[in-house]
Amino acid sequence: MFKIATLKNITLFSLIVMGSSEAFATQKMMEIKGTTPPPIGYIQFCGVHPDDCRPYVRPNQIVRLDTNSWTQLSQVNSGVNAAVMPATDMQIYGVIERWEYPKVAGDCEDYVLEKRRELVNVGWPESALLITVVRDEAGDGHAVLTVRTDRGDVVLDNKTDQILVWADTPYSYLKRQSPANPNSWDLIQDARTSLVGSVN
Repeated sequence: MFKIATLKNITLFSLIVMGSSEAFATQKMMEIKGTTPPPIGYIQFCGVHPDDCRPYVRPNQIVRLDTNSWTQLSQVNSGVNAAVMPATDMQIYGVIERWEYPKVAGDCEDYVLEKRRELVNVGWPESALLITVVRDEAGDGHAVLTVRTDRGDVVLDNKTDQILVWADTPYSYLKRQSPANPNSWDLIQDARTSLVGSVN
């Protein structure tokens, strides 16, 4: 299922990690401004998959981003993007909204769930892998996976194989899972003045 990360991507990442931290500006970590209810799709998902919504064994984790972890992220992101065909919940299930692990096709939340599951299966801490709700370039609702790293909050997105620092995406960030409890959700303070800091 996985695509192998290209040498170019690994080389670019190595330059970023070894280079100046100025590549990651002050907005590398999302700011939280309060709590908010989980999306209804997440609540329904937890009713079907309660084991995947249990309290974290290791809350509030931040992953060290090195060449090995970067390669895993790249493989999972591009692999799931390639393996899952985009389709709406109405097309798949005949309902407006349903969060589910994709079998052949899925929408944005389904890509996020699958990427999260695959990273957890290879040892990533669940509390560093946060389902996140945004508004995309057109103002529509969209979901991405935020990965908390020591180099900033990076985003895995079904719209691109690029992995970006959150502030370098074109999205407006609304809310995400809490790193303290998967069933608590945080409001995001998205007051960026510029788009900064990306990892290619």
